[in-house]
Amino acid sequence: MAYDPGNVFAKILRGELPCKKVYEDDHAFAFEDIHPEAKVHVLVVPKADYVSLHDFASHAPAAMVKGFFDSVTKVAAKLGLEESGYRVITNHGPDASQSVHHFHVHILGGRALGKLLP
Repeated sequence: MAYDPGNVFAKILRGELPCKKVYEDDHAFAFEDIHPEAKVHVLVVPKADYVSLHDFASHAPAAMVKGFFDSVTKVAAKLGLEESGYRVITNHGPDASQSVHHFHVHILGGRALGKLLP
């Protein structure tokens, strides 16, 4: 699948759509999910045009991959989730219900999350 620069996360990164920003650095931008699934639910997107984890891992420079995942851990720390724990999720493709085709991870926490799947 080709990257669509008109996707909602690309628009957020360009400042065309509002969001509740949580964190930003050279590699990533993090903001609150508009439909939270946990007490804390933040999305972290790379500041680059990748469709999925597979696309990101296969094509992004190593420094960008490291910088992005370092940012994910910084966001979790900023949210105060390190001690109690948190879950990081990314979806790839239709079977995983990927709805925005801009690579992103969800950070969920703030309560006991239970099993991964029902």
